[in-house]
Amino acid sequence: MNTSLHFPPRRFLCSARHLSAMALATAGLLGAATLTRAAVSEADAARLGKELTPLGAERAGNADGSIPAWADGLTAPPAGYKVGDHHPDPFATDQPLFTITPATAAQYESKLSAGHLAVLKAYGNYKLTVYPTRRSASNPQRVYDATRRNATTAQLISHGNGISGAIVGVPFPLPQNGLEVVWNFLTRYRGVAATRHIDQAAVERGGGYQLVKLEDEFLFNYTRPDITAKELESSNVLIFFKQATVAPARLAGTILVVQETMDQVKEPRRAWQYNAGRRRVTRAPNVAYDNPGTAADGQRTSDQFDMFNGAPDRYEWKLVGKKELIVPYNSYRLHSNKTRSTDILKPLHINQDLARYELHRVWVVDATLKSGTSHLYARRTFYIDEDSWQILAADQYDGRGQMWRVSEAHCINYYDAQTFWSTLEVHIDLQNGRYLAIGLDNENAMYDFNIKRTPGDFTPDSLRREGVR
Repeated sequence: MNTSLHFPPRRFLCSARHLSAMALATAGLLGAATLTRAAVSEADAARLGKELTPLGAERAGNADGSIPAWADGLTAPPAGYKVGDHHPDPFATDQPLFTITPATAAQYESKLSAGHLAVLKAYGNYKLTVYPTRRSASNPQRVYDATRRNATTAQLISHGNGISGAIVGVPFPLPQNGLEVVWNFLTRYRGVAATRHIDQAAVERGGGYQLVKLEDEFLFNYTRPDITAKELESSNVLIFFKQATVAPARLAGTILVVQETMDQVKEPRRAWQYNAGRRRVTRAPNVAYDNPGTAADGQRTSDQFDMFNGAPDRYEWKLVGKKELIVPYNSYRLHSNKTRSTDILKPLHINQDLARYELHRVWVVDATLKSGTSHLYARRTFYIDEDSWQILAADQYDGRGQMWRVSEAHCINYYDAQTFWSTLEVHIDLQNGRYLAIGLDNENAMYDFNIKRTPGDFTPDSLRREGVR
């Protein structure tokens, strides 16, 4: 794969008409590649766990040693850690290698996303502090074993809008097109069940904000230890999700339940909402695509939650290749209970003194809006970690082809669950000077990966019972 892809900013300054033409050209060039898949041979699959990691990344480091070899990632907590703690930083003694500022951005252009270059150009006080690369991502052995089995059986179905022949592990560890990479992200391991108490802030240009307090629960149906292929196929549910808004008072009491279907074109996601004022449960069909995100003050779309979610059917997905990129990684300081929301939330962007960036290999996937469909974002570029399949950064463009929002997932290894997942998402709006921060957990109880949940806990009836409590 090409490890030195270059994206000059002028490539993105195109008209809506040009974007439509690009989408049609992409569809014509990639058609069969994005909709069908030649089976991965047993010989290729046998590379997993050898020269490739169990999830399909290159085990070796890069040529100059700035990216080290993967050595199993973090597989155990540091000494003194207790379940329930905010995860201590295992790399706290690392010193920065260099800092990228607007004045030095051109020097590092080949290692920066178009989005980061745009933010550096827009904000004179923005910076990226780069640390030694630590390939900390890891998953349990059962996920690795399932990934090995999936490698020769997984298939894209319904024109790429669903998958079959895969369970528990990554479906396409040796991806052949953009949709396979996206499905690896959608099915990546995030534990079995989890609850989290997080805050969200839509920060005004001048720095003002009001915290929205959320309680989320997940049951990752796809990765349940007791799940069977037959049950997964018959339920068609990838994830069960519940979100309760706790504060402020004007929003408190609203509860959303979602059953995230695996093929959302065949069967759209099932969603219901409890409204505290009316004390009623109603269907919530608009929790999808570019409808406004929950309590986000218009600063993100529904399908931007967790960097991307839902049906991929409105875009043509092009696998650009693999690239060495400076990305947010091992963001333990943004996760620390020694840090306060007021320390993080500043005008225009978060406090970059608390952010950590590293050089990693990422898959670059470009999504262009299909002709005849609609979405606020005419184009989106995703940068996906080769070690974990987590989207680390995303660029979103408007219908004029101009950069609109730049997104980051500041991630850590939750080593008590062996999952690499975001601790804070940041969506920077370059056109109105605002940004959205989702996942602030510094002053809240820590994620709990030990909860027990069943599919019956995520139904309209369970929502009604919870609403009257």
